[in-house]
Amino acid sequence: MAKATQSFLSSTDLSHRAPAQEGKGAGQWMISLFDRFATWSERRRQRRALEALPDHLLSDIGISRADADQEAHKPFWQG
Repeated sequence: MAKATQSFLSSTDLSHRAPAQEGKGAGQWMISLFDRFATWSERRRQRRALEALPDHLLSDIGISRADADQEAHKPFWQG
């Protein structure tokens, strides 16, 4: 089960989404807007989870407390 979760998470890349095509109308614009809000929400959730990890778990994944704090304090719109 861990492999399935890991492969799903590694295949979910929020920073490389295709830009919305211009001229597709209001429907495409709404989808693009919803997609952007979903991306921002996911970044916020992940950064809060990272900030909540104890130091020993951060060291297990190779991240220092300072790095985690720096990432957690980024605005949600920054990738």
